[in-house]
Amino acid sequence: MTTAAPATDRVPAWRLAAYGVTAIPLAMAALPIYVHVPKFYADVLGLNLIAIGGLLLAARVFDAVQDPLLGYWSDLTRDRRAGRMLWVAAGTPFLALGMLGLFRPPAWDAGALTWWLIAMLLLVYTAFSMLQISYQAYGAEISDHPVERTRVTSFREGLGLLGVFLAAALPEILSKSQGPREGFGQFALIFIPLVLLMVTITILFSPKAQVRTQAASQDAFRTMLKPLKNRLFNRLLLIFVFNGIAASIPATLVLFFIEDVIRRPDLSAHFLIAYFAAGACGMPLWVWLSAKIGKGRAWLVGMVLSIAAFVWAFMLGAGDATPFMIICLMSGLGLGADLSLPPSILADVIDEDEKRGVGRNEGAYFGLWNLVTKMNLALAAGIALPALSLLGYQSKVTTSAQALNYLSAVYALLPCVLKAGAVVALLTSPFCKLDASGAPAKGVAT
Repeated sequence: MTTAAPATDRVPAWRLAAYGVTAIPLAMAALPIYVHVPKFYADVLGLNLIAIGGLLLAARVFDAVQDPLLGYWSDLTRDRRAGRMLWVAAGTPFLALGMLGLFRPPAWDAGALTWWLIAMLLLVYTAFSMLQISYQAYGAEISDHPVERTRVTSFREGLGLLGVFLAAALPEILSKSQGPREGFGQFALIFIPLVLLMVTITILFSPKAQVRTQAASQDAFRTMLKPLKNRLFNRLLLIFVFNGIAASIPATLVLFFIEDVIRRPDLSAHFLIAYFAAGACGMPLWVWLSAKIGKGRAWLVGMVLSIAAFVWAFMLGAGDATPFMIICLMSGLGLGADLSLPPSILADVIDEDEKRGVGRNEGAYFGLWNLVTKMNLALAAGIALPALSLLGYQSKVTTSAQALNYLSAVYALLPCVLKAGAVVALLTSPFCKLDASGAPAKGVAT
């Protein structure tokens, strides 16, 4: 059968924008943590790379493990006066202080600075997860209508891409004008009022969450694993893993590919901006298309578009800046589908628990969802980087055509193979089926 689309009023765009603005500082925190921290603490502060790698790994494992627990706690507060926004508000000052501590560290020796780094990483990761999980779970509760849910996620993810732009540009601009240490410190000082302002706007002006069925009382462990009893969630998670790793591998290798294959590192920022800008501009397309043909089929179109555009990257060589820019634009358009549609489908999937009379646990679902997202990033790095090393590739050192072909294959072909697996999994799932009248399903087909 097919989930009927409940009648609902269209949520005003300004209300969705008010909800979505918190995605800007979240993205501004996420990108520097994953991209800039290793280089900043190694090159600027002089810590050993092995020590930094070990600390980052330990912090990320802790971060991933705590996500389901934070989701469980978020569900416990859902029906209280402040609801999930209590966690959003509570996590914000800790995230601000953590970012300040991370990028304006004291002038200590290497031993003391190592302890400072692990403390700041744990603070930032915990605060970030407190914010993000409850923030995303609240978004799933704004509307019960499938199309409105896609509008919610599109506003959030589109504004999140704006945060990516700021996180990519500001540290570089400030570092060039003031030096790396002072530049990143200034970035942290800019981040603090911005995150406080954006979160305040979200708390005060977001659309109200729908009244939800109270979930059955269970212990923490059972509640955290409850989503795994939802067969639709398991199907969606399988697709998400294949697709997520496929997207994470190019993200891990793109700077290597630009520098050693395209040989235009001076255009790295231009390529990345084009990619994310295309993703942001394409958000309205995926909202419209999902309303016409259903979310699953719209996501399928996005995946096929990404494969058709990205596979040609394998054919590129030195100086092919223009073809690569076109690939960035086309695959970036597909990125919009990857960002806006899966969380919207997830909100539909959670409806199945309510139908079965077991209530709703959005926090538990988004806790597991965030854990899997982080696993996708870890697996991408764990697959791509060791594979290239074993195949003889070394950044800035390798010049042999064979090793560069391996880089191109891992960067371009392996993601397309994995995404093709996601296409097959999605095509054979309930998310692409038709309703009884033969029209594309707009909700979740079961």
